[in-house]
Amino acid sequence: MKSIVEHTIPPIYNKNSKILILGSIPSPKSREQAFYYAHPQNRFWPVLSALLRCDLPKTNQEKTDFLLENRIALWDVLKSCSIEGADDSSISEPAMNDLTPILQTAKLRAVFTTGGKAASFYRSAWLPTISLPFIPLPSTSPANRGRYPMERLLDEYRVILPFLQES
Repeated sequence: MKSIVEHTIPPIYNKNSKILILGSIPSPKSREQAFYYAHPQNRFWPVLSALLRCDLPKTNQEKTDFLLENRIALWDVLKSCSIEGADDSSISEPAMNDLTPILQTAKLRAVFTTGGKAASFYRSAWLPTISLPFIPLPSTSPANRGRYPMERLLDEYRVILPFLQES
């Protein structure tokens, strides 16, 4: 059964953020824990920590610190929508988040999205107005394991690394 979901988790970024990673909207588990990619089987945190050769962050504070220390901004494209559980394909009535505060504060070099729906919403709402490189990435959801085993996810996400280098 569909329900209206309001995004309540604030974006994570600062003036040193070099990339912005956007999901669609927090899953029920993420909303429950008030943090991004909170489902224990989601591979977002393992992928980033492996790529950046860092310990896997566990608490919300460790995850926030991890993102900021690695110059990664994180948020979602949607402010609200109607959705069934965590099924992005069921999204209707989407309302977009305003990315302007991040764009005006951070020194972004690129924007990435996780999953097809996030990419689609970003393309329609923001791509025409943001002149940064845009690279869609596969979802790290456990539902995507068959199509994207961990090694393939790591290969796909390596594209973020050059954008995080010091300049």
